[in-house]
Parts: sequence; C-alpha cells; structure tokens
Amino acid sequence: MATETVLTNAKIVTPSEEIRGTIRIRGGVIADIESGFSSVPASIDCHGDYVLPGLIDIHTDNLERHIMPRPNAEWPVTAAIVSHDAQVIAAGITTVLDALCIGTMGTGVRRFEKVKEVIEQTDAGKRNQIFRSEHLLHLRVELTNELTPRMFAELYKHPDVVLVSLMDHTPGQRQWANMDKFIAMERNDYKLTEEQIASSLRMFEVNQKRYYSPNRASLLAMVKDRRTVLASHDDTTLEHVQEAAADGIHISEFPTTLLAAQAARDRSMHIVAGSPNLVLGRSHSGNVAARDLAKAGLLDVLSSDYVPASLLYGAFHLTSIQETPIHEALKTVTLNPAQLLGLNDRGSLGVGKRADMIRVRMVDQTPLVSMVWRAGERVA
Repeated sequence: MATETVLTNAKIVTPSEEIRGTIRIRGGVIADIESGFSSVPASIDCHGDYVLPGLIDIHTDNLERHIMPRPNAEWPVTAAIVSHDAQVIAAGITTVLDALCIGTMGTGVRRFEKVKEVIEQTDAGKRNQIFRSEHLLHLRVELTNELTPRMFAELYKHPDVVLVSLMDHTPGQRQWANMDKFIAMERNDYKLTEEQIASSLRMFEVNQKRYYSPNRASLLAMVKDRRTVLASHDDTTLEHVQEAAADGIHISEFPTTLLAAQAARDRSMHIVAGSPNLVLGRSHSGNVAARDLAKAGLLDVLSSDYVPASLLYGAFHLTSIQETPIHEALKTVTLNPAQLLGLNDRGSLGVGKRADMIRVRMVDQTPLVSMVWRAGERVA
C-alpha cells in the first residue's frame, strides 16, 4: 500500500475556491481533497495555515547571482546550483526555469563556455538527485551578437529547454529606452570613461543593424518544428508587439509600457511581469510599474526575476492591488505558468495532480513558507 500523507485543518486553495479541510497525498499525487478535519492520528495539523500549489517560476536570474556573487568572483558551478536550489525551494518554488543568457555581455557568468558548464552540471545534479526543486531551462537569447545562432544551435535541442526569450538590449529602445539610465549604468557600474561609453553605443548600434534581423530569422527557423515556447522580451512599442505576433510568439515578457502590454492583450498574447517590480512598486530600469499592469488587467504571470522570495509575496500582494481573492491571484505563479509551458501535471491542487505543495503561514500580513512537498515527498 502506498504511503499516505494527510494534511488537515488547512486553508486549501484550489483554482476556484478556498476550502477549510483536508488533503491526502498518495503515490506522489493528490488523492483527495475534502472539507472538514481528519481524525487520522498521523495527519499533519496545519493549524489554519494555507496549503497551496508549489510555485512555478518561469524566469529567474538567481542562479547567475550564485555563480558570480561579486564581480570577478566565480563560485564553483555545482555548489552555486545547490545554493540556488536551496533558496528557491525555501521560497516555495517547486519548478524553476533557470534563465541562461546566450550572446549577452560575453564575459563572466554569461560566457558561452560557462553557460554550457552550468547545463552539464545541472544534468549531473539531476542524475545524482541532489536538487529539491525541479530545474528546467529558459534560454535568453540576444539577437544582436554575431555568434548567437551558432551558440543557440548547440543548446536549443536540450530536453529541458522549455522557454526561449528573444531579446535586444540595444540602448535607446526596449529596456533601455531611457538613455540616461543606461549611460549611468555604464559609468557607475562598469566604470567606463565617456570615450568608452561612446564607443560602446556605436558598437551596439552597428551590431543591431547588422545582426538583429538575420539572427531572428535563423532562430525562429530552428525552433519552427519544436514545441519550445517563445517569448518576446521588453516590448515597448506597437511595432515590437506586431513583430512578435507575426512570428507566432504568444508571450510578451516584461513589456516596458502600458501601450505594449495592451497591444499584446489585443493579440491574445500572455503578459509576464517581474514580482520584484510589483512588490517594490516600480521598475529598476524606469519602465512601467507591474502594479499598473495589474490594475489594468494586463498581467497573467509573475516571475521572481532576481528575488525568489518575491514570487509568493507578489501573489498575495495582488489580492489588494486587484481586489481579487487569493485563488485568482495565486494563478499568476501556479496554474497560469503551468498551462503556458504545457506542464499540465502541476500548477493546481486537484485530485490526480502531482503533489507539489507548500504550507504557508501568514505573519504580520507576510506569507512565510514552512513546509514544501514535491511529487509527494517532503523536501523542505
């Protein structure tokens, strides 16, 4: 007989309601959900805490921060992945798409050889069962690098690649429409001189004109016959959204303006925003605030971006911003990303679903994760 885990006296959040009751796990899946308390002696009394689906994070740069915790300080890759894994599982994230950049910045953690090493070590970690969250891959592809198609061709067929974002970080548009903010970053963060900044800007402009269009066509051709999900990154104008829609892209990831987000919605595209932006009330790049997208009904999925703990906090924050019940707000970090990525075995609490679950206690209006299960196994 399969081992059974019973959680009772819990606020169980399903896609349609909140139930004060009992949930049973058997064989790694949810066997039953019912209202009322269980008298089974071995049941776990949740004392009125929430029981929620495990969170699904479709975009996080958190792994990069563990690989390079400070400039020019690279941590051993396997140790970095394990530390990253511990942080995301503690945040209630049971499925995480590790974002890896191809063709961007070309140095440090984003060197192509380093990206390949990360994938190899993640594969090894999976074989050795050392992770507690399930790790999948999100390739973030810079279209303005001459070598991008060759690098992408080496990686895109990996079975864990479930999302690809097409990016263009040329200053003067998209994320860096505000040139003053870009120049300030070059000056303050990278310690470039005015002459070096001017040279950098000329290089960006030349590379965009030379490589953007042919690289985009090349990458789209590679994935044409695959089930890889595509996203357009940092849409700012109507033209950006029109280009994405014409190419069959169904996700607008981090639109930088309300205009672009509305254009994406008009074309039935799904809109992804960063939960740190939502929690803090602003974009660190000076772009549209995620709360404004939420208030306008233009937000489908939250990603942790660079703060894993922000994902759960952001979902609860949405309940007040949108004046919506928790079962609706929670879909932005559970059911919606699961459906978007075709991960139909998870993302909600229901009979037959994989038992990815978290127990959450509210302390001073802050949701705190106290227990985590993945496929029915207690992992935190």
